[in-house]
Amino acid sequence: MSPEREFPFVFTPPMKKQLSPRVLKMLHDALRRFPELEGRKITVGCTAAHLGSALVPLNSRAAKLTIRLKVRRLTYNTIGHEFTHLLQGLSKSHSGRGKLKHDRRIPGGEKQCDIWTLARSSLFCDDAPTYLKLPRAVRGNWPLYARAVRRLCIAALEKRKSYRLYMRWLESRIKDLTRKPVIMRKDNGQLSLPV
Repeated sequence: MSPEREFPFVFTPPMKKQLSPRVLKMLHDALRRFPELEGRKITVGCTAAHLGSALVPLNSRAAKLTIRLKVRRLTYNTIGHEFTHLLQGLSKSHSGRGKLKHDRRIPGGEKQCDIWTLARSSLFCDDAPTYLKLPRAVRGNWPLYARAVRRLCIAALEKRKSYRLYMRWLESRIKDLTRKPVIMRKDNGQLSLPV
Protein backbone atom coordinates (compact mmCIF):
# COMPACT_ATOMS: atom_id res chain seq x y z
CA MET A 1 0.00 0.00 0.00
CA SER A 2 1.44 3.36 -0.98
CA PRO A 3 1.91 6.11 1.64
CA GLU A 4 -0.37 8.45 -0.38
CA ARG A 5 -3.37 6.12 0.09
CA GLU A 6 -2.61 5.41 3.73
CA PHE A 7 -2.05 9.04 4.79
CA PRO A 8 -3.40 12.33 3.45
CA PHE A 9 0.07 13.29 2.21
CA VAL A 10 1.47 13.70 -1.28
CA PHE A 11 5.24 13.39 -1.30
CA THR A 12 7.52 15.20 -3.72
CA PRO A 13 9.98 12.98 -5.63
CA PRO A 14 12.99 14.14 -3.54
CA MET A 15 11.03 13.47 -0.32
CA LYS A 16 10.06 9.99 -1.52
CA LYS A 17 13.77 9.16 -1.66
CA GLN A 18 14.24 10.22 1.97
CA LEU A 19 10.99 8.79 3.32
CA SER A 20 11.29 6.32 6.19
CA PRO A 21 8.81 4.60 8.51
CA ARG A 22 9.93 7.01 11.26
CA VAL A 23 9.04 10.09 9.16
CA LEU A 24 5.68 8.61 8.13
CA LYS A 25 4.84 7.86 11.75
CA MET A 26 5.85 11.33 12.90
CA LEU A 27 3.72 12.99 10.21
CA HIS A 28 0.72 10.84 11.07
CA ASP A 29 1.09 11.37 14.85
CA ALA A 30 1.42 15.13 14.41
CA LEU A 31 -1.51 15.41 12.00
CA ARG A 32 -3.82 13.74 14.52
CA ARG A 33 -3.30 16.85 16.72
CA PHE A 34 -4.59 19.09 13.89
CA PRO A 35 -8.26 18.21 13.26
CA GLU A 36 -8.57 21.46 11.28
CA LEU A 37 -6.46 19.86 8.54
CA GLU A 38 -8.58 16.71 8.37
CA GLY A 39 -9.65 15.79 4.85
CA ARG A 40 -7.03 17.98 3.19
CA LYS A 41 -4.14 16.82 1.05
CA ILE A 42 -0.78 18.09 2.25
CA THR A 43 2.20 18.06 -0.06
CA VAL A 44 5.37 17.16 1.84
CA GLY A 45 8.74 18.04 0.38
CA CYS A 46 12.24 18.26 1.75
CA THR A 47 14.59 21.13 2.38
CA ALA A 48 18.27 21.34 3.15
CA ALA A 49 18.37 25.01 4.10
CA HIS A 50 16.12 25.13 7.18
CA LEU A 51 14.53 22.80 9.70
CA GLY A 52 11.29 23.26 7.79
CA SER A 53 9.09 25.65 5.88
CA ALA A 54 5.46 25.99 4.89
CA LEU A 55 3.80 27.54 1.88
CA VAL A 56 0.89 29.38 3.41
CA PRO A 57 -2.24 29.43 1.22
CA LEU A 58 -3.63 32.85 0.31
CA ASN A 59 -7.17 31.53 -0.07
CA SER A 60 -8.69 28.15 0.59
CA ARG A 61 -10.21 27.72 -2.89
CA ALA A 62 -6.76 27.38 -4.42
CA ALA A 63 -5.14 26.21 -1.23
CA LYS A 64 -2.37 23.79 -1.93
CA LEU A 65 -1.04 23.00 1.50
CA THR A 66 2.69 22.38 1.34
CA ILE A 67 5.36 21.85 3.95
CA ARG A 68 9.05 21.13 3.52
CA LEU A 69 11.05 19.32 6.16
CA LYS A 70 14.68 18.51 6.88
CA VAL A 71 14.40 14.75 7.42
CA ARG A 72 17.80 14.38 9.03
CA ARG A 73 16.97 16.45 12.13
CA LEU A 74 13.21 16.05 12.09
CA THR A 75 11.35 16.67 15.34
CA TYR A 76 7.68 16.72 16.23
CA ASN A 77 8.15 20.39 17.13
CA THR A 78 9.21 21.19 13.55
CA ILE A 79 6.29 19.27 12.02
CA GLY A 80 3.82 20.90 14.42
CA HIS A 81 5.30 24.33 13.72
CA GLU A 82 4.83 23.89 9.96
CA PHE A 83 1.28 22.54 10.36
CA THR A 84 0.52 25.59 12.52
CA HIS A 85 1.75 27.82 9.68
CA LEU A 86 -0.79 26.11 7.42
CA LEU A 87 -3.51 26.95 9.95
CA GLN A 88 -2.32 30.56 10.04
CA GLY A 89 -2.83 30.73 6.29
CA LEU A 90 -6.20 28.99 6.38
CA SER A 91 -7.44 31.34 9.11
CA LYS A 92 -6.83 34.26 6.74
CA SER A 93 -8.57 32.58 3.81
CA HIS A 94 -11.91 33.81 2.55
CA SER A 95 -13.75 30.55 1.91
CA GLY A 96 -15.74 28.46 4.38
CA ARG A 97 -13.88 25.14 3.93
CA GLY A 98 -11.10 24.89 6.42
CA LYS A 99 -11.67 28.40 7.73
CA LEU A 100 -11.23 28.66 11.46
CA LYS A 101 -13.73 30.30 13.78
CA HIS A 102 -12.72 33.84 14.73
CA ASP A 103 -11.81 32.87 18.30
CA ARG A 104 -9.64 29.98 17.05
CA ARG A 105 -7.62 32.01 14.53
CA ILE A 106 -3.90 31.94 14.91
CA PRO A 107 -2.25 35.29 14.23
CA GLY A 108 0.59 35.37 11.72
CA GLY A 109 4.19 35.34 12.86
CA GLU A 110 6.91 32.94 13.88
CA LYS A 111 6.71 33.51 17.64
CA GLN A 112 2.94 33.11 17.55
CA CYS A 113 3.46 29.88 15.64
CA ASP A 114 5.84 28.59 18.33
CA ILE A 115 3.38 29.48 21.11
CA TRP A 116 0.36 27.85 19.47
CA THR A 117 2.38 24.74 18.55
CA LEU A 118 3.63 24.15 22.11
CA ALA A 119 0.19 24.85 23.58
CA ARG A 120 -1.51 22.41 21.18
CA SER A 121 0.07 19.20 22.49
CA SER A 122 2.92 17.93 24.63
CA LEU A 123 3.95 15.86 21.60
CA PHE A 124 5.51 19.04 20.19
CA CYS A 125 7.74 19.55 23.24
CA ASP A 126 10.44 17.18 21.98
CA ASP A 127 12.61 20.11 20.93
CA ALA A 128 12.91 23.76 21.97
CA PRO A 129 11.03 26.26 19.83
CA THR A 130 13.14 28.19 17.36
CA TYR A 131 11.70 31.71 17.47
CA LEU A 132 10.45 32.14 21.03
CA LYS A 133 13.01 34.00 23.12
CA LEU A 134 14.41 31.50 25.61
CA PRO A 135 17.22 32.02 28.13
CA ARG A 136 20.32 29.95 27.39
CA ALA A 137 19.66 27.80 30.48
CA VAL A 138 16.16 26.92 29.23
CA ARG A 139 17.24 26.20 25.65
CA GLY A 140 20.26 24.17 26.79
CA ASN A 141 18.22 22.12 29.27
CA TRP A 142 14.99 21.96 27.29
CA PRO A 143 13.78 18.57 28.63
CA LEU A 144 13.83 20.02 32.17
CA TYR A 145 11.85 23.11 31.20
CA ALA A 146 9.58 21.84 28.41
CA ARG A 147 6.51 21.14 30.56
CA ALA A 148 6.75 24.47 32.37
CA VAL A 149 7.18 26.40 29.11
CA ARG A 150 4.19 24.58 27.60
CA ARG A 151 2.04 25.49 30.61
CA LEU A 152 3.13 29.12 30.21
CA CYS A 153 2.23 29.03 26.50
CA ILE A 154 -1.26 27.80 27.38
CA ALA A 155 -1.56 30.55 30.01
CA ALA A 156 -0.35 33.13 27.48
CA LEU A 157 -3.11 32.18 25.05
CA GLU A 158 -5.64 32.67 27.80
CA LYS A 159 -3.99 35.98 28.75
CA ARG A 160 -4.13 37.08 25.09
CA LYS A 161 -7.91 37.44 25.39
CA SER A 162 -7.48 40.47 27.64
CA TYR A 163 -3.83 41.51 27.31
CA ARG A 164 -2.30 42.66 24.06
CA LEU A 165 1.31 42.14 25.18
CA TYR A 166 0.85 38.45 25.93
CA MET A 167 4.06 37.46 24.10
CA ARG A 168 6.14 39.87 26.19
CA TRP A 169 4.41 38.52 29.29
CA LEU A 170 5.21 34.94 28.21
CA GLU A 171 8.89 35.60 27.52
CA SER A 172 9.33 37.33 30.88
CA ARG A 173 7.70 34.37 32.67
CA ILE A 174 9.97 31.96 30.80
CA LYS A 175 12.95 34.05 31.90
CA ASP A 176 11.68 33.80 35.49
CA LEU A 177 11.87 29.99 35.26
CA THR A 178 15.67 30.19 35.43
CA ARG A 179 15.54 32.05 38.74
CA LYS A 180 13.91 29.10 40.49
CA PRO A 181 15.68 25.81 41.11
CA VAL A 182 14.67 23.08 38.70
CA ILE A 183 13.06 20.20 40.54
CA MET A 184 14.14 16.92 39.05
CA ARG A 185 11.41 14.36 38.63
CA LYS A 186 11.97 10.66 39.27
CA ASP A 187 12.45 10.12 35.54
CA ASN A 188 15.13 12.87 35.45
CA GLY A 189 12.68 15.23 33.79
CA GLN A 190 12.72 13.43 30.46
CA LEU A 191 9.63 13.85 28.36
CA SER A 192 7.94 10.63 27.40
CA LEU A 193 6.84 10.60 23.80
CA PRO A 194 4.86 7.89 22.06
CA VAL A 195 7.11 5.53 20.17
